[in-house]
Amino acid sequence: MKKIKIALRQIALLAVLLLSFIACDKDFANIDSDIINNGNATHFNTNSRLFDVIAYTKALDPVQTNALPTNLLGVYTDPTVSYGTSTASFVTQLRGNLQDPDFGGNPVIDSVIMTIPYFSSAIGIDEDGITQYELDSVYGSGTMNLSIYESNYFLRDFDPSASTINEPQSFYANMSTGTDMISASQLESNLLHEEIFFNPSADQIILTETTEDGETEVTNGLAPSFRIKFEDNTFWQEKIIDMSGESELSNINNFNNYFRGLYFKAEQNISEGKMILLNMASSSSNITIYYTRDPFTEGLDRVQTTYTYSFTGNRVNFLSNDFSITSGNETTGDASLYLKGGQGSVAEIKLFNGEDIDDDNLTDNAFELFKKEFVETDDDGNFVSSKKLINEANLVFYVKQDEVNASGDEPNRVFLYDMNNNVALTDYFFDNSNTTNPEVSIFSHLVPLERENGEATGDGIRYKVRITEHLNNLILRDSTNVKLGLAVSANVNLESNSIQYDILNPSDDNDKVPSSSILSPRGTVLYGNNTTDEDKKLYLEIFFTEPNN
Repeated sequence: MKKIKIALRQIALLAVLLLSFIACDKDFANIDSDIINNGNATHFNTNSRLFDVIAYTKALDPVQTNALPTNLLGVYTDPTVSYGTSTASFVTQLRGNLQDPDFGGNPVIDSVIMTIPYFSSAIGIDEDGITQYELDSVYGSGTMNLSIYESNYFLRDFDPSASTINEPQSFYANMSTGTDMISASQLESNLLHEEIFFNPSADQIILTETTEDGETEVTNGLAPSFRIKFEDNTFWQEKIIDMSGESELSNINNFNNYFRGLYFKAEQNISEGKMILLNMASSSSNITIYYTRDPFTEGLDRVQTTYTYSFTGNRVNFLSNDFSITSGNETTGDASLYLKGGQGSVAEIKLFNGEDIDDDNLTDNAFELFKKEFVETDDDGNFVSSKKLINEANLVFYVKQDEVNASGDEPNRVFLYDMNNNVALTDYFFDNSNTTNPEVSIFSHLVPLERENGEATGDGIRYKVRITEHLNNLILRDSTNVKLGLAVSANVNLESNSIQYDILNPSDDNDKVPSSSILSPRGTVLYGNNTTDEDKKLYLEIFFTEPNN
């Protein structure tokens, strides 16, 4: 037992000595992530530095809008001075719940009802037991005109002009495939329904039915939805029900060519407009045909039944603006950065002049100087050991309120991404996500807009984006100093596993944009690096720790 105690004391003494040496070592690669400051450490000094960046506006060419997770519909007038009105319409294929359906004997339609849920949140229950809701993703306070057409445009799955077989067809916001245009006459082949002054309601939809004794009975309650009853049963009877057993309904390919889809066309009326994000991927999004048929047993009453179409298959959003955005200066950067969702604009950002480790061994560029300040490197510029530990690195973007004038209508979130590889930064994946409430998801990396007095409708002050892990990758793991992109975001969670979408730019095949930017109609204006307002100028700020010896 005595020998064991002596051995334990020797091990403990050795551990203390090792820790003492590590604490004084210049290699901070294994120091833990707690922020060290001058108040809690005697061997270290904490400091901060501002580094210049170059940031400029990039106006977007037509963006790819097929295969989006959700779809915009409506008209939105942006309160920002530089942006006018945007309009969003879309075309979608339909898919039946059964292929080659048998509708039975003598089927006759009773009604055809379309339901598409809005994004909403339950906020309580009233005294009558009715759930109260609040709508999400609604932009503007006016109304818009909506018409629904049978489309005669075929949304093909594969690109016949592609160099490889089975390459998916891309469709773009400007109503094109990149090689040919989609004509309005094809989309508007047959008017099925016209809804004037479309204005989404947050009310729960109560479904009822009449009992045999004539009483009305509540059968179900639906979350707020766009719900209409088509007036012309004849169209659906002849187009669908009467075609039972025909080849047109026998499989998906035949049906897609026969019934090419529906076109939802939004138009501005005398109001300022309204735009909404529709939950087209919801299992509750459908067109239901209610019909009766003969019973299988003679003498019984006719049978009531349904056939349902979902909005799966190809869907394409068409986006148009009545304004234009000019790209900025890639060399010096801009005084103002213009961010606009949809087919709008993003900001491109170069850290350390956009430079990387080069072959010039005589002089150091901006990135090499930065790296050598924080780490020891070998002759090839690769990491050897640390000189300074980066505790936090931020890009802070101040809102230019004299141009925004949005009265609280600015986008609440922005998204920063690697433009070279079209992916989120490492910091995004290190952060905590909230799948139920995107407004508070990825909260540390992409800090939500700070507003005056902390009020939800207060004017925006600034966005902060933490890129600590990205900077550590540059200096500790010899990562490439990539160009960064900043975009408005409708939902930062979409970028966790969503591909980025193509931009129709023949000169750059790698030009893409995040889906959450396409799905937001909002815009803002930020101070850039070339402003004369030093207090709101865009910098990269780094807080770091270095040894005090």
